[in-house]
Amino acid sequence: MAPGGRLAEVDLTQSLSGEEAQAHLLAAQRRMLTLRLQLAGLIGSEERRLGPPLLVLFEGWDASGKGGAIRRLVAPLDPRHVRVAQFAAPTDDEKRHHFLSRFWPALPGWGGMAVLDRSWYGRVLVERVRGLASEAEWLRAYDDIAAFERMLAGDGTVLVKLWLEISPEEQLRRFEKREKDPLRRWKLTDEDWLNREQRPAYEPAVEAMIARTDQPAAPWRLIPAESKGFARVCVIETVIEAVETGMRAHGLEPLPTL
Repeated sequence: MAPGGRLAEVDLTQSLSGEEAQAHLLAAQRRMLTLRLQLAGLIGSEERRLGPPLLVLFEGWDASGKGGAIRRLVAPLDPRHVRVAQFAAPTDDEKRHHFLSRFWPALPGWGGMAVLDRSWYGRVLVERVRGLASEAEWLRAYDDIAAFERMLAGDGTVLVKLWLEISPEEQLRRFEKREKDPLRRWKLTDEDWLNREQRPAYEPAVEAMIARTDQPAAPWRLIPAESKGFARVCVIETVIEAVETGMRAHGLEPLPTL
């Protein structure tokens, strides 16, 4: 990891006790539910005014807790009011098109919300590290992504980009725990182990991704995820803050928690 990089600045010692985490989580989930209903135009005004599109994008190390954080984020919401999409390697057909094209169908419209488990950042992470994209392709992708996100923001989208950070030691502990659990072993693949071995190559790729695509319209938010309870609360509170800011930017005052 490059000295002075953004990842090195993440305080992984932050945590909450089980009781504290549960109390904060329940309060944050209720706040998120109120805001989601208001964004959808279901509460808050007689004219049923729609709020801006909400797009929450999750990236992070394998076993950093993305799935658990996503579950807690969407748990209080009506499943008809949020779309969760997971992205893995592109298919052969998808490779025939611009790398951003396959993400369009998942994007939310006004009043909508979508959560992406992995995203277009695969071009500058796994495709870069594994040599699945040429140097010219992944270098060009930084500008393509930045322009794409500015376009989304310009159209009103509240874009929340989250990177979940954990230490190599904690990642190994979680891998070994998964390996011993017959109901969770399926989540641990040979690719996960390979990614772990290649972490020294991924770290500069992550730092470059953050440096090249962190912008006012779409800033990166780095989540300390060494403590799962803390990370889950931090994720929801971070989304809440972004939503409230985005609503006010469009002249929509957030309702108090109901």
